[in-house]
Amino acid sequence: MKTIKIVKIGGNIINDEKALHSFLANFAQLKGPKVLVHGGGKLASELAKQLNIPVTMINGRRVTDTQTLDLITMVYAGKINKQIVAQLQAHNTNAIGFTGADGNTIVSTKRPAEPIDYGFAGDVVTVNPQVLTILINNEVTPVFCAITHDANGQLLNTNADTIASEIAIGLSAHFSTELYYCFEKSGVLSDVTDDNSIIEQITSESYAQLKADGVIFEGMLPKLDNCFHALKNNVHKVHIGSTTMLFNSKNKHTSLQLS
Repeated sequence: MKTIKIVKIGGNIINDEKALHSFLANFAQLKGPKVLVHGGGKLASELAKQLNIPVTMINGRRVTDTQTLDLITMVYAGKINKQIVAQLQAHNTNAIGFTGADGNTIVSTKRPAEPIDYGFAGDVVTVNPQVLTILINNEVTPVFCAITHDANGQLLNTNADTIASEIAIGLSAHFSTELYYCFEKSGVLSDVTDDNSIIEQITSESYAQLKADGVIFEGMLPKLDNCFHALKNNVHKVHIGSTTMLFNSKNKHTSLQLS
């Protein structure tokens, strides 16, 4: 079974043009099948202010009303996604940009309005790997933004970390899947004030203890929950760290395993 890398990049790369160019040049050199998933960065919020569209965040998550959904669709699925695809083409990596609606690849359901109404926020229900598998087997790299659909014509704003883990799970019947979450730190830290305090391995058991001790909290919790959800659903390997872990396995980062 072929190994495939599913790589998620966040705002720290999207927001930095030089860092994004450098990452994509290196990503293009990765051997074997791969999928790229990207977040939206700060461009959508900047454009919203220019257009006098209110930006509402609750617990770090964007509230997506109709105007905001239109805006992020233009920014995530349009400008950012197509710029990434164009740059990958420039580096001789044949890529196609995706929302979950394209090829019916990711179907979500609108998140319930209780206890918090996040508007047009989507929770993934199914990933349909058929179209992706055909493309990947023909050396095409899918590039996903953080937009899915509900199969009834409605687009939905969906967490990019979740999209990455669900794609990895969906492809696990066809490939040996490796999931890489790239962010601004070199891994999960035991001390948030010390960038060198990388926890190099986390198991389900140690994760429970780290949560209980308050070492891992807030924004890292949903990311790590996605990691263990993926491992419990046939994803072979999960790693968290800076982009350097993709290109040099000796670079310190965090690896996750069930036991």
